[in-house]
Amino acid sequence: MSPFPAIPRRWLILLAVMLAFLPVVIDMTILHIAVPSLTLALDASATQVLWIIDIYPLLMAGLLVPMGTLADRIGHRRVLLTGLGIFGTASLLAAFAPTPATLIATRALLALGGSMIMPCVLGIIRRTFEDEDERALALGLWGTVGAAGAALGPLIGGVLLEHFWWGSAFLINVPIMLSVLPLVYVLLPRREATTPGTWTPLQALLLIAAILALVYGIKATLGQTQALTIALPVALSGLGLLVLFVRLQLRTTRPMLDLTLFSRPAILAGIIMATLASGALAGVELTLAQELQYVLGKTPLEAGIFMLPIMVAAALGGPVAGYLSQLCGLRTVAVLSLAIAAAALACLAFSDFAHPGLTVPLLLALLGLALSIGLTASSIAIMSSVAPSQGGAAGSLEATAYEFGSGLGITLFGVLLSGVYRHTLLQVPDLPPAQAERAARSIGDSYVIARDLAAPQAKALIEAAKAAFSASHSLVLMTAAALLAALALLVCHLLRSASTPRG
Repeated sequence: MSPFPAIPRRWLILLAVMLAFLPVVIDMTILHIAVPSLTLALDASATQVLWIIDIYPLLMAGLLVPMGTLADRIGHRRVLLTGLGIFGTASLLAAFAPTPATLIATRALLALGGSMIMPCVLGIIRRTFEDEDERALALGLWGTVGAAGAALGPLIGGVLLEHFWWGSAFLINVPIMLSVLPLVYVLLPRREATTPGTWTPLQALLLIAAILALVYGIKATLGQTQALTIALPVALSGLGLLVLFVRLQLRTTRPMLDLTLFSRPAILAGIIMATLASGALAGVELTLAQELQYVLGKTPLEAGIFMLPIMVAAALGGPVAGYLSQLCGLRTVAVLSLAIAAAALACLAFSDFAHPGLTVPLLLALLGLALSIGLTASSIAIMSSVAPSQGGAAGSLEATAYEFGSGLGITLFGVLLSGVYRHTLLQVPDLPPAQAERAARSIGDSYVIARDLAAPQAKALIEAAKAAFSASHSLVLMTAAALLAALALLVCHLLRSASTPRG
């Protein structure tokens, strides 16, 4: 007999898995607002900060598909319970990480736990709700929780950092996990249908190694010209591993990722849109969080509130995209959403964030809405181009594109920002060469160096850093705008033959 007789068991299961899913989504955005705080607290370099932020989505990109396959093999309940335990433990360790290296390692552990949770949540919802109408409602609630979690991440981070230290952004996950674990243990059936077959973790490790090697090759150039001798071979080895992974997927009869789907123009357009739109959203959000706190001196809470329009609008993009795609056609919606996002970024590049008025919040909301519509349009393009039997494979590709795009966007935005910052920062007189070298890597490094300088010299360095970052920020936003405009043209070409039924 169920210990919760008043409410149907399936809705309690939905509540449990959505609570499990919420911290995983929040962790994708909550740390953006904490970058200045943890940079100063841990004395983290620009490269270390980038690894702290995007080790999470990059590892998730490589782990989502194999963990979903593992859940099909041994059962969603077992994998979900394990993932919850790992995620909670990693959150506790991350909250008290004493060094940047430790925080990077615990973020990697968080990605492992999160990659076990996410595929199980969708699988459990699909198995729990047999009625199509109820399943549609359950999936809609799941999507709302995901969008709301991403939207509230910066605000929650700002509230926590207003009263506590940066580690509280992780510590908040622990009581949630402790509450969800017993619910999942009690509510989910111990017996469930599983899929026979083998599980090939080596393919997943190959993909992860390829991604990390490529990203390391990019990051290693941050402020270290001599590192090119290391970065180039590592990046080339990552590219070689990626080619090997692709060849293995194309040869095997049961691939981990069905890469033959890329031969369809609509799916290719959808994957490219998912990768670049999620990358632009993550990169802009991280860059903006630093501009608001480092340059304008806003508190984490003030920065979170300032950024709220972009994420709230993004949460509304899904239903709007579905309606507009039926009304106007997928190609029109996809191209216009990317073009509008590009225009919003271009306008933001020349906006005065110190005196935003109504213009900047409206531009941020327009950017969030346009990118969210673009992401939903990418999903429509992918799912409308495959048979129902291929929906799982297409969904795996899409989820991987989202996570990889977020990680890659943060990396590329960070590298571009650092490169422009280095060449824009004015030299402070009488600053020792070693300190000048580190200060030129990022505005976070400049603040760390300034703490050890005499007041006049520290003030001069901070003022130079603020001016350099603002100039760099504007150039990065313009570059992102140009990339999205080019993407709009590419998608217009790829979707020229795609058709969406009109309502």
